[in-house]
Amino acid sequence: MTTSRPTGPSGSPLVGRGNADRHAAVTRSLLGYGLVAGPLYVVSALVQGLVRDGFDLARDDVSLLANGPFGWVQIATFVVCGLMTAAAGVGVTRALRTLRDRRPWSGWLVVGYGIGLALAGVFVADPMNGFPPGTPDGPPAVVSVGGIGHVVVAGLGFLCLVGACFAVPAGRPWFGRVAGVLFLVAFVGVSSGNSAPVVVIGFWIAVILAWTWLALTSLDLYRRTPLLTPAG
Repeated sequence: MTTSRPTGPSGSPLVGRGNADRHAAVTRSLLGYGLVAGPLYVVSALVQGLVRDGFDLARDDVSLLANGPFGWVQIATFVVCGLMTAAAGVGVTRALRTLRDRRPWSGWLVVGYGIGLALAGVFVADPMNGFPPGTPDGPPAVVSVGGIGHVVVAGLGFLCLVGACFAVPAGRPWFGRVAGVLFLVAFVGVSSGNSAPVVVIGFWIAVILAWTWLALTSLDLYRRTPLLTPAG
């Protein structure tokens, strides 16, 4: 005689102590990365910007931190935070499916942003605007393959982020739309090559708003993903 194992709200077997749903537990773990990635990225970039010789937070793009003797720190930040974001995106997709939402595909836009962020650490931006120290002012005289790759993967990742801000039906949708619009405007500004403080600082604000949106979305879906099912 075969005894079937009890299942949770998602249909996944219950595991561990109590009535924990395995599928929900994995989903919540993945969503947890959406709460960690943003603070890690912002703190790492700000600390580097403050301690790296010759870097100006109000004038230089964060991507330039990947150059120089300590460039590996920013490269690691891009890759680690990108992978965390991609994991959170998978969690968003899984959670929306569990909640029977019609737009689980929107989570893949978050995954796309995460992949773009990780690849931005693989393709390093060219030195420019006097950073690292010894680099001539202005744009690079010759754009490298890595520099072109950085612009392409970052641009595609940012477009995925903007799309996710509008498409993911969780967290605070109105906040997502505001963050998406501001991020798109700020991204166009820095993409134009304008390094005026108002443009660079504006992009910083947009980045922080975008990470805040991801954290709110991940937290909302984390809370709404049922982990336990009543005993018996």
